[in-house]
Amino acid sequence: MEDAKIYEQKAEKIKALAHPHRLCIVKGLINKKCNVTKIQECLNLPQSTVSQHLAKLKAAGIIEGKRNGLEICYSVVDKDIINIISVLF
Repeated sequence: MEDAKIYEQKAEKIKALAHPHRLCIVKGLINKKCNVTKIQECLNLPQSTVSQHLAKLKAAGIIEGKRNGLEICYSVVDKDIINIISVLF
C-alpha cells in the first residue's frame, strides 16, 4: 500500500507539470531564480495567471519561494522534476 502512495505523489507532480505555461516556468526557474514580474514579462501573461500557476507548482512541492525584501524569488527544489525537465529538453 505504501508503494501506491508514492506513485500517487509522483503522479500529482507530473500533473502539475502538465500545462505548457507551468512547464515553461519550471524550465526557466531551473536555469535562473525569478520573481513573478519577470516570469509574467517572459510569458506575456497577466500577473494573476502567473501567480495561479506558481501556487499550483508550489503546492506540488516542485518550487519554493524565498522572500527578498518586497519580492519573492522562486526556484525549483524537486530533484526528480529537474531530471524530468532535462530529459524532455
